[in-house]
Amino acid sequence: MREVEVSTFVSAPPAVVERALTPASVVEYEGSFQVYDVEETDDGWTVTAGATGLTMQLDFEERRDGLFYRQRSDGGPFESMETTLSVDPEDEGSRVTARSSVSLGLPVSALSDRIAAWKRRGELERALDALAEDV
Repeated sequence: MREVEVSTFVSAPPAVVERALTPASVVEYEGSFQVYDVEETDDGWTVTAGATGLTMQLDFEERRDGLFYRQRSDGGPFESMETTLSVDPEDEGSRVTARSSVSLGLPVSALSDRIAAWKRRGELERALDALAEDV
């Protein structure tokens, strides 16, 4: 399992940033998958998303300072993936930080998980850039 972290300053107050961080928008901001459905659950939301030949479910829950989500183990590109998005006040705006743990679950995990983390870092950077543009 590998961990990645990216952070960016967004020139909007935390309340505005948090409103923009919905489960559907997070998946769309990442840019790898299309959102097919969002279902509200007792614990949060389940987003069904996919791309050509792949459908997965991501379970989201709201946290005090942002969102947490994980890929369900029964589908998706990773054996396991979980991500925390946090929003903290900074200067006249917000510091948004995305932390993710990923594993492909392949035999040569030192290499395969490094590649998965590299891909995941790119998704998180795209997400934070898109968020900053959106708000």
